Amino acid sequence: MPPPRFTSIHNNNYNNIRTLSTSVVPATIDLRESVRNQTDVGLRMTKHLFQTEADGQNMVYSPLSIHVLQSLTAAGTQGATQDELLSFLKSKSTAELNSLASNLVPLVFADSSPSGSPCLSLANGLWVDKSLPFKPSFKEVVDTFYKGVPKQVDFQNKAEEARTEVNSWAA
Repeated sequence: MPPPRFTSIHNNNYNNIRTLSTSVVPATIDLRESVRNQTDVGLRMTKHLFQTEADGQNMVYSPLSIHVLQSLTAAGTQGATQDELLSFLKSKSTAELNSLASNLVPLVFADSSPSGSPCLSLANGLWVDKSLPFKPSFKEVVDTFYKGVPKQVDFQNKAEEARTEVNSWAA
């Protein structure tokens, strides 16, 4: 369940479920359940990180960024790998994850307003070696639902150039 302030600010939009593409996105999802599941996953990761990695030190990480990365990874896989990711993310399908992303983007990435709406900036980039082509349907998912930029670079033969390009993009 999202924080109370979030639901009080966005109560009108929070229950509004929409369909962007019937071929990729299910007609409806239980948005509250999906948000609750992803919050649970984020809290489990946080607990694990603090128990195993923090070692009494301050630590910063983004459960949202990790969720987006795992959702994108699930969208680009199939079979047992996809099943494992979906199980970890407590999701029934990649279409459900895509639908969750498409419903939350307008709520979370709102312009700053006098009402105190959240204002976040998140850039999603996906970098793959040029020897592995993107399927057009996957590029569409990355662009449409995650507002990401899929790029191909030569990690095998030009690793330093690829590193520089990725770091420049991220800066």
